[in-house]
Amino acid sequence: MSAEFNALISNGTWELVPHDPTHNLIGCKWLDVNNAFLHGILCDTVYMSQPPGFVDANLPSYVCKLQKAHYGLKQAPHAWYKELSSFLLSNDFRNATSDASLFISTFGSHVIYFLVYVDDLIVIGNNSSLVMQFIATLARRFSVKDLGSLHYFLGVEVVPTTTGLFLSQHHYIRDLLLKAKMDGAKEVSTPLSPSDNLVLNDGSPPTDASQFHQIIGGLQYLNLTRPNISFVQFMHQTSESHRQALKRLICYLKGTLYFGLHLSRHSSHRLYAFSNANWADNRDDRKSTNAYCCVYPSASSHTSRKQRSVARSSTETEYRAIATTTAEIAWIQSLLRKLGISLPAPPLISYDNIGATFYCANLVLHSRMKQIDINLQFVRDHVSSGLLQVSHVSTVDQLVDAFTKPLPLLRFQLLRNKIGVSNGTTVLRGRKREPSSKEITSSSKQSSAIFHQSQP
Repeated sequence: MSAEFNALISNGTWELVPHDPTHNLIGCKWLDVNNAFLHGILCDTVYMSQPPGFVDANLPSYVCKLQKAHYGLKQAPHAWYKELSSFLLSNDFRNATSDASLFISTFGSHVIYFLVYVDDLIVIGNNSSLVMQFIATLARRFSVKDLGSLHYFLGVEVVPTTTGLFLSQHHYIRDLLLKAKMDGAKEVSTPLSPSDNLVLNDGSPPTDASQFHQIIGGLQYLNLTRPNISFVQFMHQTSESHRQALKRLICYLKGTLYFGLHLSRHSSHRLYAFSNANWADNRDDRKSTNAYCCVYPSASSHTSRKQRSVARSSTETEYRAIATTTAEIAWIQSLLRKLGISLPAPPLISYDNIGATFYCANLVLHSRMKQIDINLQFVRDHVSSGLLQVSHVSTVDQLVDAFTKPLPLLRFQLLRNKIGVSNGTTVLRGRKREPSSKEITSSSKQSSAIFHQSQP
């Protein structure tokens, strides 16, 4: 405790001032002294009680006027980010406007990418000497610890392969199984039965809402490496039928514990996207579901969500889906430009509705489609300017079918493989262990946990 207290004092975290009854005084709780938030400079005036057990004997009635951020303050994350970004910008980095957490620095043909997630940091560069030099510069300003090559980040295990990277969350899934008390459950081959059609009020009795919502919330994070279970967001009613559907999904995860997303290198660097929609498929409010999967060159961005309003026609539903996909592609293009990556050809959206793809380039039909004029013009402008192409794809080759509805086993497995979700048992061989406490809690033990990756 004394060491922590001395470190807080040496860090200039506060100064003692007389207590004023009009001041709103916050309490003090002990935290790790090297936490990143302690580096943030506060712009607001905040007063805190003296730490228990370390009250100044000569000034017991005084309070701490904070000079720097303290963990628990709502201003702390912003103060830390502002301090870190100011440091990066002063060291020839520029902030990517498409992603506030990404900073980029170029030195001739050499480049460094710096990615921030609170106090977890990733540094990537094509020159190992420059990467290590930058980390040393960063360490002189902040209390950091270099954890070496990227291997475990935000609960995702990153395993290098001969063709790319394999991303796995098998530790996270195992924890979910234990939380749901289903670690001994029987395995199944698909997450939902094709005959399942969940509704909000089906007459089944209610179930334990707290545990149900905890598990559903935990499953949302699995979308990172399991895009084929994106539809989990639609299971939210705490009824027995929804609980049974949730149990089946957990049984599927148990049977595919070591599956993950394989990001592969390919010779082609064209950006592709698959988009799809189910018109009025929600039996409760007749809203439609749309989904997309952007591929560059592996599955890089995906979503499945219910549309905000009811569509009066299937064409309207389809065009909303294409417009949403177009917006995502525009964002990815912006990000790639910031990374210095140019596309060899315009991005291509593949859709399995001939009418929707036809409207993208046909100006004559404009007057017949006024109810979707905004979405229509948004997509058409991208197509006519050569920034985008939209083509028809057969339903058999539509990758995002698995994002919007339950599928039969063979169809589900085929699409799962095509989007890059594969069995990582051989890849993870020798690594199927619980992560060490150092790996899991590293970000709480120092200012910032840095992983770095240098490319030749």
